[in-house]
Amino acid sequence: MMKRILLAALTFFALLTVARGGKTDQVAAPTDASLRAAVEKSLPLLAAGARGSVEKRAQCFTCHSQGLTILALSAAKVRGFKIDEEELRRQVKFTVDFLETNRKQYLVGKGQGGQIDTAGYALWALDAAGWKPDATTGAVAEYLLRWQSELDYWRPTSRRPPTQQSLFTSTHVALYGLKVFGTPEQKERQALRFAQVRTWLLKTPAVDTEDRVFRLRALQTADAPEAELRKAAQELAQQQKPDGGWAQNNTMDTDVYATATALVVLNEAGGLATTDASYRKGLRYLLEKQLPDGSWHVVTRSVPIQTYFESGYPHGKDQFISVSAAAWATTALARALPTTNRPQERGRNPVGSESRCAACTR
Repeated sequence: MMKRILLAALTFFALLTVARGGKTDQVAAPTDASLRAAVEKSLPLLAAGARGSVEKRAQCFTCHSQGLTILALSAAKVRGFKIDEEELRRQVKFTVDFLETNRKQYLVGKGQGGQIDTAGYALWALDAAGWKPDATTGAVAEYLLRWQSELDYWRPTSRRPPTQQSLFTSTHVALYGLKVFGTPEQKERQALRFAQVRTWLLKTPAVDTEDRVFRLRALQTADAPEAELRKAAQELAQQQKPDGGWAQNNTMDTDVYATATALVVLNEAGGLATTDASYRKGLRYLLEKQLPDGSWHVVTRSVPIQTYFESGYPHGKDQFISVSAAAWATTALARALPTTNRPQERGRNPVGSESRCAACTR
């Protein structure tokens, strides 16, 4: 009799929890099958958005449609997902050609539209795809060294939150580009710049999730002490909400962009295993927020500064923050699955050598 009473009580509690829309810590972690299915549904939409962006804005690399999509496709590829290889090659070539068009400007310390964010995200994407250093990437690195060298950090040229407003975001993409594609001739100046920026990073607090995510990334890229990385990671981890997600700031609800960026950096730079309960809770949040068509929707809060166009990713005027969120969400989900392909070899050849990348092999 007591066993029946206890079973009935447990059943009632479980049903009550579901009815209230709540979840307990005992809810089963996402399965590999559910993670894989979510990634597979997302990949075609990411490729479509990148393709549409190139077709509609043939002269302009974008951080969301090209940069973040290349990162996501590359993360999925090394985990055995079937991706649109031709589209990935096209996006990488488009990125390289875009940088090449501006090479003379880079060599004299002048950039292109979007300045440091555009150049930095382009190099980050190329590295993810396995592109090797060449004369063009060396020119971009020269620009990164010269641009805003009077400051202790790099800052964006416009404010389009959350992706383009944080000093830490601009600083990280610049540091990363220099670290990966800086030339031997730039080594001494690069070391001085890194020391200057590292001092600023260590003494400057983050104020929202974008800040916390990219401050942690920048600290890692700048070779800050491990203790500082742990402290920054803990600060970010403590912002996770009961539903498993993160909010962009203290006045907003949780959303996919903030959640996915937090999960990926905590795994990459914060030492958080994808099997950890907090990471799995975040994955569950992302799965619950994915829509039936495979997309994720995040409402924009930035003021448009460019002419609106349809890229091919859903959600109308929210499509660019949504595709950014989707790229990070796809990456966060994919990272929780085992690597089945050997990771691409990242190029570290001397500048001027013939450039090849795993995505661009013909």
